[in-house]
Amino acid sequence: MLIEFSVENFRSIRERQALSMAASASVHLRDSNTFSTDIKTLPRLLRSAIFYGPNAGGKSNLVKAFHVMQWIVLNSQAQQQGQAIPVVPFRLSSATAGKPTEFEVQVIQDGVRYQYGFTASAERVHSEWLIAYPQGRPQRWFDREFNAENGVDEYEFSPLFHGGTRRQLWKDTTRGNALFLSTAIQLNNEQLRPLFDWFKDRLAVVLPNAQFRQEFSLRLFEERGGHERMMDFMNAADINIAGIEVQKKDFVPEMLPPDMPEPLRDVILRDFHDKKMANIRIRHLGEGGEVIEFGLGDESDGTQKLFWIAGPWMDVLGKGRVLVIDELDTHLHPVLMHFLVGLMHGSGMNPKNAQLLFTTHNTSLLDDDSIRRDQFWFVEKKADNSTSVYPLTDFHPRKKEALERGYLKGRYGALPIIRKGMGHGA
Repeated sequence: MLIEFSVENFRSIRERQALSMAASASVHLRDSNTFSTDIKTLPRLLRSAIFYGPNAGGKSNLVKAFHVMQWIVLNSQAQQQGQAIPVVPFRLSSATAGKPTEFEVQVIQDGVRYQYGFTASAERVHSEWLIAYPQGRPQRWFDREFNAENGVDEYEFSPLFHGGTRRQLWKDTTRGNALFLSTAIQLNNEQLRPLFDWFKDRLAVVLPNAQFRQEFSLRLFEERGGHERMMDFMNAADINIAGIEVQKKDFVPEMLPPDMPEPLRDVILRDFHDKKMANIRIRHLGEGGEVIEFGLGDESDGTQKLFWIAGPWMDVLGKGRVLVIDELDTHLHPVLMHFLVGLMHGSGMNPKNAQLLFTTHNTSLLDDDSIRRDQFWFVEKKADNSTSVYPLTDFHPRKKEALERGYLKGRYGALPIIRKGMGHGA
């Protein structure tokens, strides 16, 4: 579960920008769109958050910040000495260009709340910290700070952070361009494992133009009850089908078009040698009740996209993941997007409290009665070209206010600026 994420001095993000999944006190759609963490000191959390803003406003950089933080946690321990950390500071100010980037998350994993963050430049990690709440009260397990004067990392460990003499090994093994968290996990620290597993198993980030992995949907058929689950998913989206069959055949060169360019043909022959190809057949009922089969390629574009997204989406719902997607509307028809967002709301399809955060240009969601107002956020560029992230609730919209109309009229900001004369020959 994600409680809060913040980032500072990253690409177009200059000052600290924080997004919170904490639900407001509103009782509207409380049972369907929010859920309890079972931690008394925490509010209910939102199941989804939607971000609007103009192109080049910084929406993609917000998603990239999730991706970069996850990458550093999962991979920094494997980097060689001197390899660059993939962070890019805000470069339009001399005050920030030489300073490190900061990331911080507050999450819940295995019933424990964690607050973890670090600052890093391309050259090294400058600081790192972890506060855990195993009994509901904060325990600062470790602090790491780079001392520029003597060129060493200085650590402070809480007595509640286990390890004894092994803590010295974890500390000494952590290189300047690696995280202590990542290194300690590599050296079998089990106390930090739940937090690391949140980044590995719970967080899923889909960057712009990324394709949903088709093997997820194909693998679904190999699971017990997979066919029925896929049928339920497709029919719930009002895709009226009578059955689905996946036939696997050995790949042979004759499957390729004869006019395929030779270089591309050679690559495919190499990559698919000794592999099986999936032939997906969709069954429909004819007027007389007879079963008629179509290849997936003969179906509508929307049906094909829904089929390929079904596996990943059901994986997210089944495992209670936090899914962060940039430009969800580029993958889907608006009707299908409403359907997929709706699956996140309520415990029927989302019993493990998966969460969805996505950017979109589809403003019709603003007037969707099945979405709460505290689920909407805006992203825009300020006068200094830095990104600002803020919630719709900052504007205290009236109960019956037409949100889509208000947004398109510029009431909440985060709209593209169209200069006068553009498009009229000027």
